[in-house]
Amino acid sequence: MSTSQPSFFPTPALDHAAAGLGAGVVAVLCMQPLDLLKVKYQVSTENPQGGVGRQIWNSLKDIQAQQGWRGLYRGLGPNIAGNASSWGLYFLFYDTLKRRASGDDPNFRMSAGSYLLCSAQASAVTAILTNPIWVVKVRMFTSPPDSPDSYRGLWHGFSRVWHTEGITGLWKGTALALVGVGNGAIQFMAYEEMKRWGFERKRRQFKKAGRIMTPEDDKLSNSAYTVMSAASKLFALTTTYPYQVIRSRIQIDATAHLYPDILTTIKRTWKGESFRGFYRGLGTNLVRVLPGTCVTFVVYENLAWLLRTTAARRRAVAGTTTIAS
Repeated sequence: MSTSQPSFFPTPALDHAAAGLGAGVVAVLCMQPLDLLKVKYQVSTENPQGGVGRQIWNSLKDIQAQQGWRGLYRGLGPNIAGNASSWGLYFLFYDTLKRRASGDDPNFRMSAGSYLLCSAQASAVTAILTNPIWVVKVRMFTSPPDSPDSYRGLWHGFSRVWHTEGITGLWKGTALALVGVGNGAIQFMAYEEMKRWGFERKRRQFKKAGRIMTPEDDKLSNSAYTVMSAASKLFALTTTYPYQVIRSRIQIDATAHLYPDILTTIKRTWKGESFRGFYRGLGTNLVRVLPGTCVTFVVYENLAWLLRTTAARRRAVAGTTTIAS
């Protein structure tokens, strides 16, 4: 394989950014109703009744009955903007940092610690840049659509927060978002290690068969990406979930008097709900996040591969034309 991978856009990092952006849009369109429920459960202080499946079904049915089908997709704009921009920016920074760490050598074997550091840095920058979108998203998800206090859209939300709370309101919860970079860092460290094992296994199979890997073969199966993304996300989510609950609660303006800061939120949650309070909505989140993660990574890997192979074919055609001339 070439030591210089071709790119569809001017740089490989932009290829990964485009693939991440597309994956974020597809994932939101598929998982929006469950994402809505996840946030509602996180900010709720009431204990839901029944199993996870029944909770999800009853909640979705109640929203549909009260607000119609549009209610299940309330906040879709901010959610798409948030996910698309987050994944696009994340993969842009992550690929840039990986290339810098490896000396732009695709055959360089990075350590698990290097993956962890690159992912944490990319997650931190992305979290800071996109935090205002998540503030508006959470408030749209949790405010009644027919209320005078309703957030009507992304720009309306930005404007309202800016005028009522100032710039600090748009970055409320940023500290917890930075704590949460551990989630993405742990996930990508595990994912990259599993993906490397998968490619090493594939190379051994090709070598044994006497075949040479081409850019067209630079891809694992969708089932492999599904298993790897689900396993890495499950591992990361269960270790870092409490911060998401705390972050959602301090971002809600209606309960600002109850959860004014991180320490108070932790104390109040522990006192009123004990250990279970920090994992509120985890079942729904697993149901929502695991399929969403699988969709995101499968779409991302396929889009990145498509851009990469298209660029390789374009380079080959350009080379042939140059030789012929």
